[in-house]
Amino acid sequence: MLNKLIPVVFLLAGLGAGVGAAIALAPKADPEEMAPDDKEPASEAKSTLAKSKDAKPQKKTGKKDQPGDLEYLKLSKQFVIPVVDADRIAAMVTMSLSLEATSGQSDGFYAIEPKLRDRFLQVLFDHANTGGFDGNFTRSDNLSVLREALLDAARREMGPDVSDILITSVNRQDT
Repeated sequence: MLNKLIPVVFLLAGLGAGVGAAIALAPKADPEEMAPDDKEPASEAKSTLAKSKDAKPQKKTGKKDQPGDLEYLKLSKQFVIPVVDADRIAAMVTMSLSLEATSGQSDGFYAIEPKLRDRFLQVLFDHANTGGFDGNFTRSDNLSVLREALLDAARREMGPDVSDILITSVNRQDT
């Protein structure tokens, strides 16, 4: 009987320790961030994005944006782009991207991330098909062309709130 009781006691002790650690290490809730007015469902986030598409892009005033005015939205997975040469795959390029946007865009961003990934993949495939990943593909002018095309695609989906595309990693593996 004692042999059956010992695993249950250890299980309950481990469960209690886990709950205690979660409570002790939980981040403190900020009352400003937890305001009920800030919470909006994904459907409302989509309509907010649709409204912001119609708005005119904000003009830059020469002042640098305050760090609190921007947020960085990381796409959840890497992009894998085949580089085709003479009807065969000559290389594979992997790339991680993030977006720089005004604060408050994360809910809308994650709601339309699949559509945004599709648009980005199309831009990346076009870049690969025009030779953008051939030779010295990390040249700054080459990556600037790619960033501009990705930024245009992001602004078509999310509106003028997207200010930059960040290429956080890029790797090419020849076959």
